[in-house]
Amino acid sequence: MLVAFVRRGSPRTGWYHQPIVSVVGDLDHHRYISLSTFRRNGAEVATPVWFAASGARLYVFTMGDSGKVKRLRHTAKARVAPSDSRGRVQGAARAATARLIAEPAVIDRAHGALRAKYGWQMRVADLFSALTGRARRRAYIEIDVE
Repeated sequence: MLVAFVRRGSPRTGWYHQPIVSVVGDLDHHRYISLSTFRRNGAEVATPVWFAASGARLYVFTMGDSGKVKRLRHTAKARVAPSDSRGRVQGAARAATARLIAEPAVIDRAHGALRAKYGWQMRVADLFSALTGRARRRAYIEIDVE
């Protein structure tokens, strides 16, 4: 669990620091999460994905015709856990609610958060996606961790 501090008070009364525990902030220290979505029959399907936090939410991008997008259209139920690039879970799984994003402003915020976290790697992924025409077929997912 990540503990951040917020400064409260005023110069006249004195400053003090109040701890804030953040699940999203704790996950953001990892490079990958295992995003588990659920089939219609209830079977869990886990996929390692890049993600970035913005505010109290996590953002993920994927191809618009991928299995996880199809499963999220059916149910918003999901689970997230820190993982490595091969999907081996490295921490506790947490229940989450995920939704596909259609609003351009939210997509820009999600893409900006991913570029800030992954830097040159995200820029290279953007370049190859643009060259192959896949950038137009991307889907962005917003995740609320419970």
